[in-house]
Amino acid sequence: MLDLKFMRENKQKIEEMLRNRNSNLTLDEFIKLDEERRILLTEVENLKNKRNVESMEIAKLKKAKGDASELIKAMGEVSKKIKELDGKLSEIDEKIKYIQMTVPNKYNESVPIGKDEDDNVEVRKWGTPREFDFEPKAHWEIGENLNILDFERGAKLSGSRFVLYRGLAARLERALVSLMLDMHVDEQGYTEHITPFLVNREICEGTGQLPKFEDDMYRTDDDMFLISTSEITMTNIHRKEILDEKDLPKYYTAYSPCFRREAGSYGRDVKGIIRVHQFNKVEMVKLATPENSYEELEKMVNNAEDVLKRLNLPYRVINLCTGDIGFGAAKTYDLEVWLPSQNKYREISSCSNCEDFQARRMGLKYRPTGSNKSEFVHTLNGSGLAVGRTLVAIMENYQQEDGSFIVPDALVPYMNGIKIVK
Repeated sequence: MLDLKFMRENKQKIEEMLRNRNSNLTLDEFIKLDEERRILLTEVENLKNKRNVESMEIAKLKKAKGDASELIKAMGEVSKKIKELDGKLSEIDEKIKYIQMTVPNKYNESVPIGKDEDDNVEVRKWGTPREFDFEPKAHWEIGENLNILDFERGAKLSGSRFVLYRGLAARLERALVSLMLDMHVDEQGYTEHITPFLVNREICEGTGQLPKFEDDMYRTDDDMFLISTSEITMTNIHRKEILDEKDLPKYYTAYSPCFRREAGSYGRDVKGIIRVHQFNKVEMVKLATPENSYEELEKMVNNAEDVLKRLNLPYRVINLCTGDIGFGAAKTYDLEVWLPSQNKYREISSCSNCEDFQARRMGLKYRPTGSNKSEFVHTLNGSGLAVGRTLVAIMENYQQEDGSFIVPDALVPYMNGIKIVK
């Protein structure tokens, strides 16, 4: 969340930022509440000072055997008034906090101004999309023909937007998870984690999923939430801690199933496994100092790119504009992989620097070397990669005319030597 002082002093700047993010929010209510809060704080402070002075006077009267009953009665009324005002302050503080929690992050100056994905800026491309001498099939058609993706039984088990992986599809998904984690851990220096898949409300508030995106999350009756990404859990590992600068940056990675209602995606990607309620993802998270966080973002993007290069999948890197960037991000690069059946690039990874937006929400700080004052860390997250979408890209880019598809060389050791799925 944004700093209160920054919000108080930069109303015009923040509202311009909100407009560039396609948000209808204003800070009018915040400014009104903040002014009311300061008036009440002054009144409470004056009453407490009065109570302290009169308490001393009461003590003097009692010591002198004088009658302090009227003063005591008056102080009772003052204490009652203080309690009443403290209650009002608590209500205002809750309202201000809610506004803080629902205002998106400020974006970095290097983010292009734009309305939607059409205004995103391509940074670079890698690889050349394959030219087919036959009409390429969509992944769902390939999967159903090979009897390795079963959408009908997935729906029977759980409803729409669920899929049942079978045989070599399940094995390939597992192989992809292993390859990604091995690369992140053994080659790129990340520490592997297995985190809980159920978390409490304050953990989701820390990373910004709540309160704004509660409708897109699965919630249990006891107010626990299935994670929509392991970014949620890994970023919160050091919640309410103060780290030493010498221990930064921290590189964390984890595989997890992810759960999303996809509440705002009605009618989009209805077929296949591009957009489903349950999917697998390998996530990268970094904790860094403000001075180094943008250098670490570039490295994170390169880490995700390395996986696509290892699999020899054509992709491009996109710098998201202000109208397309996520709620908690200050800057985001999307990696988009080529899908022959759609004749276009589709998102397979999103790498973001959230600066201190999440750290402020979760009380995550570090102490600079030689300083007694702690500061908020910068948090970064990125997919390394979305596993199901990577499987989609392999099936489509490596497909053969007979309906089979080739296993990329990098995955053959994880597939016990299997080189083709047929």
